[in-house]
This record gives sequence, C-alpha cells and structure tokens, in this order.
Amino acid sequence: MAMVPGTSQTNHPDPGPPSALRSSRLRDIALWLLRRRQRFRVTGRSMVPLLKPGEEVLLNPRAYRRSDPQLGDLVVAIHPTCPHLRLIKWVVYGEGGDYFLGGINTAASTDSRDFGLVPGHCLLGQVVCRFP
Repeated sequence: MAMVPGTSQTNHPDPGPPSALRSSRLRDIALWLLRRRQRFRVTGRSMVPLLKPGEEVLLNPRAYRRSDPQLGDLVVAIHPTCPHLRLIKWVVYGEGGDYFLGGINTAASTDSRDFGLVPGHCLLGQVVCRFP
C-alpha cells in the first residue's frame, strides 16, 4: 500500500464508521478485574445506533503504545478544549499524530468538525467491546 503524502495512514478505501462492537468475553472481564481495561459509560447520542446512552464499553488503554490508531477504530479521547470531558468517537482520519474524530450520528455529535484535530496524546485508548 502506498503512503498518502503528509499522512500517517495508508492509502486504502475509507472503512467508514464502525457498524458493530462485540460483547465482552470472559477474558475481557478478567482484564478489567486486573485493571488492564477501563470501563466507560456512553452519555450522549453521538454514536447511535452503535452505542446508545447508558451503555458501557471497555477500553484498552495500552492499545496505542506501540502502534498508531487505524481508520475506523473506536477510541476514547480527552476533549481538546474541555479537558474534563471524555469522548467516545471513531477515527476518521489521521495526519502526523493528530486525528480527526467523528460521531456516527453526525446530527447529534460534537466532534472534530467542531474542535478540529485531536493530538494523539489525547487518545486514552481503543474501545474493544461492550460491557458486560
């Protein structure tokens, strides 16, 4: 695959937003109990229909220590202008360590269209499954 000039992502078809998220397995619960996964509750409607308000997900906080997020990954990020807020979004685009994050339900989403690219250090990890 060829690299797109000025980007950290490979040149391949846009995967689009994620359409499914698996349920947790026994291994996921064990990793959560061992504090290797973190639990987050969805509060807004920006990820509907994939995630609804009140649902919970597990996050792998170590997912991006050795590799960059991939297009289509679900991530939890620190809001770039309101550091006390956490966002669950999908990676739409990446360039040089900064990421364009989007909501699936664009009509109800505050995302990179509003606050711009999100630095990689603001990504807390990858959403790996629903909880429980």
